[in-house]
Amino acid sequence: MTAAVRETAIDTLALLHRGKVRDCYAIDAQRLLLVATDRLSAFDVVLPDVIPGKGIVLNALSRFWFEKLAPICPHHLLDEDPAHYLPANALHLASRAMVVKRLEPLPVEAVVRGHLAGSGWQQYQATGAVQGEAMPPGLVFAQRLPKPLFTPTTKAAPPQHDAPLSRHALEQLLGIELAGRVEATSISLYLAAYDHALAHGFLLADTKLEFALCDGTLLWIDEAFTPDSSRFWDKEQWATLPQPPSFDKQLVRDYLLKIGWNQQPPGPHLPETIILETAARYRQVAERLGAALPAVS
Repeated sequence: MTAAVRETAIDTLALLHRGKVRDCYAIDAQRLLLVATDRLSAFDVVLPDVIPGKGIVLNALSRFWFEKLAPICPHHLLDEDPAHYLPANALHLASRAMVVKRLEPLPVEAVVRGHLAGSGWQQYQATGAVQGEAMPPGLVFAQRLPKPLFTPTTKAAPPQHDAPLSRHALEQLLGIELAGRVEATSISLYLAAYDHALAHGFLLADTKLEFALCDGTLLWIDEAFTPDSSRFWDKEQWATLPQPPSFDKQLVRDYLLKIGWNQQPPGPHLPETIILETAARYRQVAERLGAALPAVS
């Protein structure tokens, strides 16, 4: 099995930021090295256990989607070998790394929902609407929505949580024209990814996207339709069970809810069965969608 990586140490580059999952290093004023670790966050808390090989899956899937959907939206990924910037003692990180343009992210999480789940389902149960948009009565959990909903949120620094943004608030934050571009691009990317996932046995229930501006051009950044940022359901079992089998973080979320964790740091340890099953499901997503994964060593 691939050795797990919780934190990275690249002594030849400056560490700019250690996120919940990714470590960000400066190559120069124009480029960054993003390294996806095996850390896992749930309810905005980084858990003490890692999911072996998870970072490799996230990296492979992001590369796959960035390249596949580039005609819809250009991205920050550069065609450079990350190994070129890694010292000999860190070459094992190459399969987890991307060389990307150094940009300032827009202060928005661009969330697109195609099915009722998560906080969207909770809002619908309470109000009959999702982020202020009225939905037809009688919808059930996991049902496909009449059309994809764009439900953006803020990008909050821990320990704060992301908060929903109304259309007016989004336009105030980004300006009317840019807000419209972010919404239209997010929905176009989601629909294209939904069709590809459907053809390979998955329903892409919802996702979270990030963007930046580069000389006025909107670029897609960070990660792309991974099990960390999206909900994937097996399409064959979607309508036959109360809750479709999830190929994402839901297995971990369900366990944490079951044990009654208060969702405050520190996070609890996970059973080995949950860790191994989560790793296996992440890998299945990448393999079935067609992302190029290195051989497990």
